[in-house]
Amino acid sequence: MATALTRKDFVSDQEVRWCPGCGDYAILAQVQKIMPEFGIPRENIVFISGIGCSSRFPYYMNTYGFHTIHGRAPAIATGLKITRPDLDVWVVTGDGDGLSIGGNHLIHALRRNIDLNILLFNNQIYGLTKGQYSPTSEFGKVTKSTPMGSVDFPFNPITVALGAHATFVARSVDVEQKHLGETLKRAHGHRGAAFVEILQNCNIFNDGAFNDVTDKAIKADHQLVLENGKPLVFGKNRDKGIRMNGNRPEVVTLGHGVSEADLVVHDETNLSLAFMLGNFEAPLPTPVGVFYATNRPAYDAAMNAQLAEARAKQGEGDLAALLKRGDTWTVS
Repeated sequence: MATALTRKDFVSDQEVRWCPGCGDYAILAQVQKIMPEFGIPRENIVFISGIGCSSRFPYYMNTYGFHTIHGRAPAIATGLKITRPDLDVWVVTGDGDGLSIGGNHLIHALRRNIDLNILLFNNQIYGLTKGQYSPTSEFGKVTKSTPMGSVDFPFNPITVALGAHATFVARSVDVEQKHLGETLKRAHGHRGAAFVEILQNCNIFNDGAFNDVTDKAIKADHQLVLENGKPLVFGKNRDKGIRMNGNRPEVVTLGHGVSEADLVVHDETNLSLAFMLGNFEAPLPTPVGVFYATNRPAYDAAMNAQLAEARAKQGEGDLAALLKRGDTWTVS
């Protein structure tokens, strides 16, 4: 009988080399904590990353892993999952790696619904290359590469994933350890492409980017925790909610004729609602949790079913015979 694994079994012998105080530490700790719960042997787990601070992740997991090339982690993970569907494959990327040079690979992995767990660490900056603006940096962001302020309109990772019709889209926060763990477990239990944006603080080049949802004194009034089948309620005293005013969402205070019955009820199977929530901007709160979850056949399973059908009809095939078929020449 196999010995049950613990968190320590998933900690590698490599020195963790992120800046002190980086949000990546909290994410790594939570991933290592939940891995034993899946009951999957370490040799059947693979972490694949691209380039960036977050992409050092595979070094620190005592599993198989690839530290690949810039933006190409979803493509390499796709190839691995199709050829080895028995493996549990995770992709770790960042807002720069995944949404700039890797944007095309990311959206097609989501569109195809490859059975991958994709974690996008969003700190709204390029940290590894020392503080340039990224695809998610806010308009007007002053950085080393935009000294007069960025004139780029930023990507929204949630709506990018929804636009690609990902079958599971969620958001969590690096320091919200319980919420992050539960979100990662939900993603892992999903069959198909599971996309999780993790708001992650870069305390060196973009410190405090998400203070409104991490500062204990104010976060309750700025963070909307999504719970399927429950009204959209938030606030330190749980006295605020989201109501529709015509076709626009608005913040209301409960009481004085306004009750939970007047509020929007979250339905994670409603794509239109997910898009609306994904587009929330101040003064609306920042939603965290599962925006959208649905079932659709996974690409890797469908492709392997076709291969099995072809083998059943035509046999295994002979590669050597294929290469030598027809006219051949020997070049000396």
